Amino acid sequence: MYVGDAAEAIILATEKYCKPEPVNIGAGLEISIKDLVELIADLTGFNGKIVWDHTKPDGQPRRCLDISKAEKEFGFRSETGFEEGLRKTIDWYISVGKTK
Repeated sequence: MYVGDAAEAIILATEKYCKPEPVNIGAGLEISIKDLVELIADLTGFNGKIVWDHTKPDGQPRRCLDISKAEKEFGFRSETGFEEGLRKTIDWYISVGKTK
């Protein structure tokens, strides 16, 4: 989920949600680590070789949070598409690196 959407969710929850139960916020999608790595490589123009260390644990194979409660309770739905948010984050990261 893009940071701007996360901030919006937190503001809405702070203003409109007064219950003790937790609420998942997110973009409502699932992406594998492999697909994420390939997308980052594509968006950054990385043409090198991606090497996977198969001696390390695979981690959790799937995770997709149910975010329907956030929309029901305080009207939040992530507006920024995953690829768009990732592109904005990469652009920001590159711009910060140029200022140092």
